[in-house]
Amino acid sequence: QVHLVESGGGSVQAGGSLRLSCAASGYTFSRNCMGWFRQAPGKEREGVAVIYSPGGSKYYRDSVKGRFTISQDNAHNTVYLQMNSLKPEDTAMYYCAANGPSEDYGLGIPGFADFPYRGQGTQVTVSS
Repeated sequence: QVHLVESGGGSVQAGGSLRLSCAASGYTFSRNCMGWFRQAPGKEREGVAVIYSPGGSKYYRDSVKGRFTISQDNAHNTVYLQMNSLKPEDTAMYYCAANGPSEDYGLGIPGFADFPYRGQGTQVTVSS
């Protein structure tokens, strides 16, 4: 049984940093896509960043480019999201997602429905 457990969320002031982690158990990274999505109250879920394996290509939503970095550690089945220069609009529940599309067609971030494995989420709150 696959489990994804997110950690690293919290409350920070604008301009601060957080590093989210997603540890996968019962699942081995292979040829697929893993990523982070977020959902703020009253808003639709949106893709934040994804990374493809192998190859390591990455995609980010425009609003986080230059501030967020996605990475993964295959040896420890963990994917990370380093978030710098956080803004109040980054406040949301952040979800890890795994086993997305196996091929990168250069179309950016796949939809959340394309990831059969999802974590329970970790809250990120950024105050102004």
